[in-house]
Amino acid sequence: MIFNIDEVTVYFPYPYIYKEQRDYMVELKQALDNKQHCMLEMPTGTGKTITLLSLITSYQLAHPEVPKLIYCTRTVPEMEKALEELRELIKYRESVIGPAGSKILALGLSSRRNMCIHETIAQESDRVTVDAKCRSITASWVRQRKEQDPSIEVCSFYEGFDKHGAQSLLPPGVYTLDDLRTLGREKGWCPYFTARHMIRFANVIVYNYAYVIDPKIKDQVSKEIEKESILVFDEAHNIDNVCIESLSCNVNKRALDGASRNIGTLSRCIAKSKVCNMCLCMHRWIKKWIHASMDAWMGSGFL
Repeated sequence: MIFNIDEVTVYFPYPYIYKEQRDYMVELKQALDNKQHCMLEMPTGTGKTITLLSLITSYQLAHPEVPKLIYCTRTVPEMEKALEELRELIKYRESVIGPAGSKILALGLSSRRNMCIHETIAQESDRVTVDAKCRSITASWVRQRKEQDPSIEVCSFYEGFDKHGAQSLLPPGVYTLDDLRTLGREKGWCPYFTARHMIRFANVIVYNYAYVIDPKIKDQVSKEIEKESILVFDEAHNIDNVCIESLSCNVNKRALDGASRNIGTLSRCIAKSKVCNMCLCMHRWIKKWIHASMDAWMGSGFL
């Protein structure tokens, strides 16, 4: 279905649109025109995702100066669903207006755990373990040591990305996490770092809330994304919980016991340092006093 909302031609991949969906698009377009924030709510099952994607991608097509769309989801299944719906939308748009309708680059980005294709690390289920093992074979200092010691293990997929993928651009299309993993195996490129590289050139990025909310992750991954981008939080009622999780830390008894021991060690070191400093000061004072006394005696002719 094709229809207009003001100057924007909207491409909607279904033969029928609910009144609520069209009203949703009208409100959303007004927010985009005025560069304002917007909070919209629709009942479950009424097609919020495809409605939003149809309007915003059509808006981008009508206004090429509009920056990229950043679509944030809470879970990986929600991310994959959004990318699949976007793929169907782009297929429909291409069928209507030809190759010009498919000139879009969209991709998903998730954690290393969800994107890793390394033979052994990909078998791990714990995110922290995957991150640590990945860094242990991709860190710059490890790769430098590899030049001196060939027995040191590095990641062949990261090496392939660094040599070829970091200077390459993906062809237009919609890339799910599965697509990126498949591409990584075919080209020998790390899917995670390929996606991180390509988000700078993508028209649509779909990733987790944390990549925008968590300051530790945002500064590493999203710092090069334009501040004027269109930012969408899907299922936004979850944002408060995500913010709490992002800015919280878990401390167990083992960590507290370790911190207590470290404080004890530090206290003893400080006390020892104070004693050493006191002895040093006394030594310097005595030495100075001796020199002053000897000068006085020699000056008085006592010796």
